[in-house]
Amino acid sequence: MKQEDDDLDGLVRKRIRALRVAQGWSLEELATRARLSQSTLSRIENGQRRLALDSLVTLARALDTTLDQLVETASDDVVLSPMIDGAHGLLRWPIRAEPGMTVMRQRLTAPPPEDPARMRAHPGREWLVVLSGTATLMLGHRRLRVETDQAAEFPTMLPHALGAEGGPCEILGIFDRDARRGHRNGDGGAQPPP
Repeated sequence: MKQEDDDLDGLVRKRIRALRVAQGWSLEELATRARLSQSTLSRIENGQRRLALDSLVTLARALDTTLDQLVETASDDVVLSPMIDGAHGLLRWPIRAEPGMTVMRQRLTAPPPEDPARMRAHPGREWLVVLSGTATLMLGHRRLRVETDQAAEFPTMLPHALGAEGGPCEILGIFDRDARRGHRNGDGGAQPPP
C-alpha cells in the first residue's frame, strides 16, 4: 500500500507541474493564482513538501481542473482492442470515460433506403466521419453527401438513414447511449451493435 501511495503522490506532483507548464505559467504565476508562496509551490512540485488536501483543492481550482481529476489514478488499459461483431461487419470500441458511448467502424455497401418510412428517429446524438468512399446521409427531408474525411453530427430525433454512394464506404461513428439503444432493433443504415 505504501508503494501505491508514493506512486499516486508522484503522479499528482507531475500533473501539477505539467498543467502549469501547459498553461505557460511560471511558478510565480501559479503561486499567485493559488494564493501560495512560490517556494511552497516549488516544494510541492519537487516532493519536498507534503501534499495537503487544502493545497490540492486550491491548486486544482487555480489550474481550472477538479480535485478528482488531479488525483485520479492512471488506467492500466491504455490501448484497447475492438470487439468484433462479425454478423453486422462492425468493429466497436466502448469509451470508458463516458459509459454508454461507443465508437464503431463499419463498411457500408448499400445505398440508404428510398422509403422514408425506413428512416429512424430516436433520442440521442450521432457523430460520424467517412474514412473512405462517399456516404449519403438522409436527414429529415435532406439528402447530404459526406465524402472522405468529412464528418457529420446530428441529433437523432431527426428521421435519418445512412448508406453508401457510388460504391462501398467506411465510416467511423460515435454513438451516445440513447442513439445506440435507438439503433438496436432498427433496419437499414448504420447499425451500432447492442
